[in-house]
Amino acid sequence: MKLNRKWINEEFVDLSQVSDKEFVETMTIAGQKVETYERLDAEIKNVVVGKVVSIVRHQNSDHMWICQVDVGKEEPVQIVTGAQNVHEGDLVPAALHNSWLPGGVHITKGKLRGEKSNGMLCSLKELNLTLNDFPYAIEDGIWILQEDCKPGDDINTVIGNDDTVVDFEITNNRPDCYSIIGLAREAAAAFNKPMRHHEPVVYGSDAGSMYDKLDVEVPAEKLCNRYSARMVTNVKIGPSPKWLRQRLRANGVRPINNIVDITNYVMLEYGQPMHAFDYRYVSSGKIVVRESVEGESITTLDGVVRPLTPGMLVIADGEKPIGLAGIMGGENSEIVEDTTTVVFESANFNGTSIRQTALALGLRTEASGKFEKNLDPMLTIPAVERACELVELLNCGDVLDGTIDVVNFVPQPKTLELEPERINRLLGTEISEADMVEYLRRLEIPVEGRTIHVPSWRPDLNLMADIAEEVGRLYGYNAIPTTAFRGAATQGGYSPEMQLETQAGALCRALGYSEIITYSFVSPEIFDRIRIPSDSPLRRTLKIQNPLGEDTSVMRTVALPSMLDILARNSAYHNKSAKLYELAKVYLPREGQTLPEEPRMLVLGTYGAGETFFTLKGELEAVLAGLRVKKPVYTAVKDNPTYHPGRCARITVDGVDVGFMGQLHPLAAQNYGLDVEVYCCEVNFTELLGLRLPEPTYTPLPKYPAVSRDLALVCGEALTVAQVESCMEEAAGKLLRNIQLFDIYRGKGVPEGKKSMAFSLVFRADDRTLTDADSEAAVSRVLAALEEKLGATLR
Repeated sequence: MKLNRKWINEEFVDLSQVSDKEFVETMTIAGQKVETYERLDAEIKNVVVGKVVSIVRHQNSDHMWICQVDVGKEEPVQIVTGAQNVHEGDLVPAALHNSWLPGGVHITKGKLRGEKSNGMLCSLKELNLTLNDFPYAIEDGIWILQEDCKPGDDINTVIGNDDTVVDFEITNNRPDCYSIIGLAREAAAAFNKPMRHHEPVVYGSDAGSMYDKLDVEVPAEKLCNRYSARMVTNVKIGPSPKWLRQRLRANGVRPINNIVDITNYVMLEYGQPMHAFDYRYVSSGKIVVRESVEGESITTLDGVVRPLTPGMLVIADGEKPIGLAGIMGGENSEIVEDTTTVVFESANFNGTSIRQTALALGLRTEASGKFEKNLDPMLTIPAVERACELVELLNCGDVLDGTIDVVNFVPQPKTLELEPERINRLLGTEISEADMVEYLRRLEIPVEGRTIHVPSWRPDLNLMADIAEEVGRLYGYNAIPTTAFRGAATQGGYSPEMQLETQAGALCRALGYSEIITYSFVSPEIFDRIRIPSDSPLRRTLKIQNPLGEDTSVMRTVALPSMLDILARNSAYHNKSAKLYELAKVYLPREGQTLPEEPRMLVLGTYGAGETFFTLKGELEAVLAGLRVKKPVYTAVKDNPTYHPGRCARITVDGVDVGFMGQLHPLAAQNYGLDVEVYCCEVNFTELLGLRLPEPTYTPLPKYPAVSRDLALVCGEALTVAQVESCMEEAAGKLLRNIQLFDIYRGKGVPEGKKSMAFSLVFRADDRTLTDADSEAAVSRVLAALEEKLGATLR
C-alpha cells in the first residue's frame, strides 16, 4: 500500500515537521512495516521554470531557434531548441547546465551548430509525465506551462514532485490499512497527534430523485453483503483538478477523467473500491447483482472478451452483465466523453468469491485485491457519499436525491474485556490501565470502563492477545525490558531419528557418495519406467489437487525413480561415474485415514568402473554397521521386476524385510537412457530405528590368546556364504569370535556342480587359555551341523 505524505499532512494529520527517516522508523516500530520509500523529486535536479524572453531563428539551421530564457537569475540564459511550439512570453520547463532528468539523463551546456546552449527546454515525456497528468499540454513539443508559477521555481514543486511516497507491507488481517485514512490513523496514533476526520457532506440538487430512475436487486445475497448506489446527472466529463491528479499519480494511479478519477480517489482514501456506470447503458433502469449463467460472457474495460462460468458474481442490467463484481467494469457501460448520467456503485462483496473469479479469469485488479481482504461493510455509504461530495466540489454534475442501500449482512458489535494484569504478564511490562486506555483511544478503539468496543473496521481484534499487541506496539517494543524466560527452561536437540540421519549421511559421504535432494511429487509414469506391475499397491498414490503439471501430480510411494533421474542426468552429461545417496520420504496411503504413512528411505545409486553387486553390498554393510544395526541377511530374489533377476537381494534385519539391493534391470535402465550397469539399494530407514544393537559397553582387551582354524568346505553352488556363516555361529557356541571367508574355488579336485569355500574361524575364551580339545570340539560341532543342515563337507 502506497502513501504519499503530502496527502495525509494536508488532510488528516500534520507530520510535516517529521523527517522521512523518522517517519518510516516510527511507523515500522509501531507495527506498520515500511518496505521502501522514495522522494518523487529524486530523479529531477536543477530543472526550473523558465520564461522565454526572446526567440530568434538559428542562422545555421532551418528548424532550430535560439531562446533567451529568464530562469530567475540576474541574466537570461541562452538555450537552443528545435521545438516549433515555443513563443515569446511562454513559461517552459528549463533543464539548466548540470541538471538531471528521469532515467539518469544528464544535461550539460554545449554548442548546437555553433551557438551556445546552456541547457534544454523539456517536454512532458522528458519529465516522465503524460497528457493524463497535464491534459492541456501537447504530446509532441515543449510543455508550455499554464500553472501558477514564476521563473526560477523548481519544476518539482510545480508538478507536485515535492513529496515522499512510502510503500507499506500490510498484513491481510488489517484491511483498514489498505487506505489513506487507515494509515493516517496509524500515523496519528504512532506520533500521538490529533487525527482530522472529515464527514462527507452532499448538498444535492433540484435535478430529481434517483428512485424514479434506478432499481437495484440483489438475488445473490450470500455473495453481496451490501450494495449502495447514488446517481449524478448533468455530468460534465473533463480533466480532474491538479491536486487530485497529483495525489492519484503519487499513489501509482493514472488520471483519466473527473468521474473515473473520483472513484479511484475514494478507493485510495477509504479503501473501498467503487465503480461508475454510464446510466444510458443500464437497460430497463435496473441493476441486478447475480451469479452468471451458462453461456454468458462480458467484454471488460481492457477490451478482452471473457467467457463466464456459472457462479461468477456479476453486475447486470435487465438483459446482460455490465461488470465483473469487485474486479472490473464492462466496456458496454464505460464512462466516455458524452456521458451525462452516472451510477456510483459502492458495494461489499464476498472476498472468497471475488478471489476465485479473478483467479479463474486471470484478472487480478487493485479492487479485487482489496475485496479479497474482506472489507468492512460499513464503508459503502461513507465512500459513495464522499464520491458525491467530490462531484459537487469539482462542479462536474448534479447529485440526485436519495441513496439505494441493500443490506444483506451487518457485522454484529463486538466487545472484549480489558485485562491489564494479563496484558502486563504477557508483555513483561508494568503499564498502567490508564495508559492502556490512552493507547487504545489513540487508535480510535473506544473503551468504557473495562469494556472495549471493537470497531467494525478492526476484524483482527478477537482475543486478549490482540489487545496486548495494540498496547505493546504503541508502548514501544523497544521500551519493553529484557527479562529472563519464565517457567522451566527447556533444552533443544536432535531427535533419535535426526541423529541417525546425520550419522547415515556422514557414513555415506565417507564412502564417496554425494547427497541429492529430490522433489516428493512425481509423475504417475515412474511406475512404468521401473517396471512396477499394474496391480502393485505402490501404484495407489496421493494425487495433488493443484499440481504444477502432469509430471508433478502425485506423491511418490517409491524413491528409486528420483535417484535414477539424477543418475541418468549425470550419465547424459558424460560423467563417467557417480555415487549418490538420498534420505527420501515416501508417502504410503493408509486405509481409512486421511494422512499417509511417511517412512524415510535410504537410497544408494552408483555406476562406473569398479562398481559391482558386491562393492555395493560391502558399502551398505559398512553403513549399517556404522549405524549399529543388527547384522543383515541377504536373500537372492528373482521376481523383483525393477532389478536384474540374477543380481538382486532382499535385505532382512532381525526377521524384518527392510529393502532391496542389486543391479538395475537392463530394461529399466534403458527407460532412463542408461547404457551402463547401475547398482542401487533401497532401505527403509525408519524401520532401522527399532533394529539397532544396544548401546555399546566397555569390554576389556582379551587376556588369553585366540585359536584359529581354517576350514575348506565342499558344497552345492546354490549355497550362500551367509547360510554357511549362520550355521557355523549357531553350532560353534560362545567360543567363536569371528568368521572370515578367504577363498572360493571351482575346478580340479572339486566335483562338477560343486564349489569350495574356505573360512577362517577364530575361537577365544575370556577366562582361560583354550586347549586343542576345546577348539576341536567346537570345530566338530560346526562340521556336523554343516553336513546335516546344508550338505557341506570338509574338503
